[in-house]
Amino acid sequence: MTDSNTGLSRLDWAKGDGLLPAIVQHWLTGEVLMLGYMNEGALAETRRSGRVTFWSRSKQRLWTKGESSGHVLALKSIRVDCDADTLLVQAQPHGPTCHLGTPSCFGADARPPLGFLAELDALVAQRHAERPQGSYTTGLFEAGTRRIAQKVGEEGVESALAAVAQGDGELLGEVADLMFHLTVLLRARGLSLADAVAVLAERHAGR
Repeated sequence: MTDSNTGLSRLDWAKGDGLLPAIVQHWLTGEVLMLGYMNEGALAETRRSGRVTFWSRSKQRLWTKGESSGHVLALKSIRVDCDADTLLVQAQPHGPTCHLGTPSCFGADARPPLGFLAELDALVAQRHAERPQGSYTTGLFEAGTRRIAQKVGEEGVESALAAVAQGDGELLGEVADLMFHLTVLLRARGLSLADAVAVLAERHAGR
């Protein structure tokens, strides 16, 4: 868990009569999961336990998300907004966040359009670690980096051919295959999509 460089000591508890809104965001996908309220005790307990904890206005007590369902929010970072009166809590959800069974309290389609890439990256990492039998991804890892690289080459060629000789649907399907196999190739080398994105961001910053 990391705190924002802005620091939590600036928080203006008086502005909200001791309660401040806390927006919870998926730390990988950027999806907004829920909104709760924290007092100083809830913030302290969140940082101490590593599980996101709120002040329940209905129960009038500290309430740890998932204390009944087991669908906890594992803390990754806390950031403070420019006015020091709102918290942005980044977390890893374990199970659906909403009591309706959806990942987000704001509906099933609240995830940003590119957010699934982070989920894919995490799933490939899980497959690499666990190697479940019968998984296509496991088969790729077992075949080795050379075979995965060969698949990337094949999918790259097929994407290029689709771009000049086929329709949009075929092109999108080939590019999706290419992106998947690239993710697997990176993981086979101990890297991730996030590492590649960091290179792109660094290049953009240097323009």
